This record gives sequence, C-alpha cells and structure tokens, in this order.
Amino acid sequence: MTMPEWLNPNYRPVSEHGWRAYWFRVIFLHGKPDERRFDVILLFVIGASVGIAVLDSVAEIHAVAGRLFYALEWIFTILFTIEYVVRLLIVRKTLRYATSFYGLIDLAALLPTFISLAIPGADHLIVIRVLRVLRVFRILELVDYSQEGSALVAAIYSSRKKIGLFLFCVLLVTLVFGAFMFLIEGPENGFTSIPRSMYWAIVTMATVGFGDITPKTPLGQFMTSIIVLIGYGLIAVPTGIFGSHLLQHRDKLGRGRMVDENSVCPRCSEYSHQPRPNYCHRCGEPFQNRSP
Repeated sequence: MTMPEWLNPNYRPVSEHGWRAYWFRVIFLHGKPDERRFDVILLFVIGASVGIAVLDSVAEIHAVAGRLFYALEWIFTILFTIEYVVRLLIVRKTLRYATSFYGLIDLAALLPTFISLAIPGADHLIVIRVLRVLRVFRILELVDYSQEGSALVAAIYSSRKKIGLFLFCVLLVTLVFGAFMFLIEGPENGFTSIPRSMYWAIVTMATVGFGDITPKTPLGQFMTSIIVLIGYGLIAVPTGIFGSHLLQHRDKLGRGRMVDENSVCPRCSEYSHQPRPNYCHRCGEPFQNRSP
C-alpha cells in the first residue's frame, strides 16, 4: 500500500495486506470513492448525534421523543466505539494514535454517554463529537486552510510568554481595583469580599458589565470609569502581540521557500500566492501578461 506524503507516520498500518490494510485505507485515506463515502457517512452520523443531543436538551421535545433520542444516542455511541476500536487495531503505533489530537477527540466523543450511567445529564456533553468534523479539512483537501491554522497555532505558541505576562498584569490590576472597590463600596452595595470585587473588576474591564454588582457611591463610579477605559486599552494589547508574531512567522515561511517570480504581485509585492494566480489576494491586482 502506497502511503501519501501528508499521512502522519504514527498512523502507518499494522499490515500491508488483509482486512486491516483495507480498513486502514478506507478510514485514514480520502482519495478513492469508498474512502470518501466513509468520510461522508461519518460526518453525517456525527452531525445527527450532535443534533439529537441539542434537541434532547429542549424540555418540550424531550418529553415527546426522549426515549427515542436515548436509544439513538446509544446506537451512535456503539458505532463510534466500534470505529474507535478498529482505528486502534489497524494502526501500527496504537498508543501514539490514542494520545494524538484526533485520537483524544475520538475517545472524548465516546465517554459522555458512558459517564451518564454514573452522572445523569453528562450525556449532553456528546456535543464534543462536533470536533470530529475537523477531519473535513482532509476530506475536502483544504490543505491551505490547515497550513494557515498551523501558522496561527505557531504564532500563539511563540507569543505565549508575552501573553502570559500580560494576563499576569491584568490579574494584578483586577486585584488592586477589587480591593479598592471592596473598601469604597462595602458589603452593603454588593461588594461582599475582595474575590467578589475582583469578579466585578473582570467583567467591567471586559466591558460586558452584567449589572449584578454596580457601584453606588460617586467615588466607586469614578473608579468604574477608570477601569472601563483601562479595559478598552487592554483589548488591543494581546491583539498586537499576536499579530506581530503572526507576521514574523509568515515572513519566516516566506524566506524559507523559493518564490516564483510569476506569482509575485507587481503592485504590492505579495509573494504568498498559489502558482499561476489570476489576482493578488492582498490588493486585487490582476496578473496580466504572464508568460506561459
């Protein structure tokens, strides 16, 4: 069996022949009609199971079709369990797959129904199964989107220290303002403790303001105005940090690959186009008079 280059080496088949090789091809590959048919059926079953979980949370619908939904939920769970076991049997490195991103999602899709036997209501967590539709990126061959997603993850990882320091500073600000508001307003106005006041500071700084706790004194209202202004300023900080690292990552990728001169925009010099583009995806400049 010839494996495609994009396939994770941890997902190699146990055998090159027999039923394991056949099901490995059907489950993990996406080129032939039967492989795509399996993917479409899997997505349909995932969507149906998640839809049932959502509808079952509505009391009026649950009263009418609760038993039917419960039976279907177990049918879907058994099907997903069989599929998960088959996946473990046909890969060479079982533990590597089980602890991989998709392996953990596949396992998480099974657990809520079984946990509901001990904890009633936990079955509603089966909406986690919707994460399995991430496989659609391979089914539809949206490789470019997957690469862009990797770039976002890399940018977040590279800026983790700066964002962590930023969040620590935000925590200090909420602690200070929470202590001030506890002293200024006091329990009679709802600020019963410093943690409670910190909760108010967080929702106020995030500019959501639930209104369950509001300052009543003029000094408290003045402090509220200050923290709201600080909140508006803080919104831009993580965005700037993340955007800077994203541009650095993009430039690094651009310098590390050969640029096709026929794919460079004559207007804005953008180079990250697919081969033989018609228009620049950055400024819209048409690519004209290109040699074949």
